[in-house]
Amino acid sequence: MKRRIAKILAITVGVVACVFLVLFFLAQKEAPKKITYGISYNVPYIHELGLDESEVLDAFLGDLGVRNIRMSAHWQLIEPIKDHYDFAWLDTDVEKAEAANAHLILGVGRRLPRWPECHVPDWAGTLTWEEQKQQIREYIEAVVLRYKNSPAITYWQVENEPYLGVFAYDYCGDLDEKFLEEEIALVHSLDPHHPILVTDSGNLGTWKGAYTHGDLFGTSVYVYFWNPELGQFKTILPPWFYRAKEHVLSLLYGKKETLLIELSLEPWLLEPVTEVPVETQYSRMDIQKFNEIVEYAKETRYEKQYLWGGEWWYWLKEHGHPEMWKRGKELFNENNQT
Repeated sequence: MKRRIAKILAITVGVVACVFLVLFFLAQKEAPKKITYGISYNVPYIHELGLDESEVLDAFLGDLGVRNIRMSAHWQLIEPIKDHYDFAWLDTDVEKAEAANAHLILGVGRRLPRWPECHVPDWAGTLTWEEQKQQIREYIEAVVLRYKNSPAITYWQVENEPYLGVFAYDYCGDLDEKFLEEEIALVHSLDPHHPILVTDSGNLGTWKGAYTHGDLFGTSVYVYFWNPELGQFKTILPPWFYRAKEHVLSLLYGKKETLLIELSLEPWLLEPVTEVPVETQYSRMDIQKFNEIVEYAKETRYEKQYLWGGEWWYWLKEHGHPEMWKRGKELFNENNQT
């Protein structure tokens, strides 16, 4: 009996040791000599905050010194009326990026960053899915043809976290993977010179679909969450998890460029920021958490990291709370000097 127990223990210890060795191997990734920071810039969110989009972008490019920006050509803003495109706002934004020698990731598609994830013009909401797809094709073609020769364009992003089915299902429904593939092929055919980014959730996504469909892959990283039942809670995932997961995907499907495309540095709220007391906002995201998240992200060892929440930092600054903005400015200043 004792021998049997000893044998079981020895096997268990051996299995655990092998698992740790495998994880140790998969988590190996050289730390970048320099992290290149970028920022997300979201016009509908800026409008929600009651801010002037031009002032925010000027502040990103000027005061913060941002030179890598992820922005989106939201369908409802590009085509507010069927077959009537409004490019004036995006023309201005792209021209400002060009003048600053900035690099843009420009997103196209129905599902783009920020709630409710799928952004559809009012006039298109009553269309069947087949009818809607045709309108999406036409809108994507119009955007890509207009901006593909801009010196600011670095990557196209097609849809946002399209495989994250558990989030915003009521607004987006099931993923039409065949249509996603068609969208990617369409952008490639219109502009064969710029790579296509496809993204997935770092906390909830499997990464396989997004990783295999894009020329490069981007993951989000969220450290702090909040909901009414649990209150605030922190991710259980260690930074090395991202390194290991990336290594597995590269072994299975080939190595490709990967980005940390969405590092959340704003509070998790269920109501608009303008309706939540600043004290509540700070209870969910303050300078201490901000710095903790930045350090956590460094250990994921992504060379390119796009910060999420800059519009909120600006809103706080305009309301007498410049702490987040100042900390962001320090990061970009360090980034530009190294």
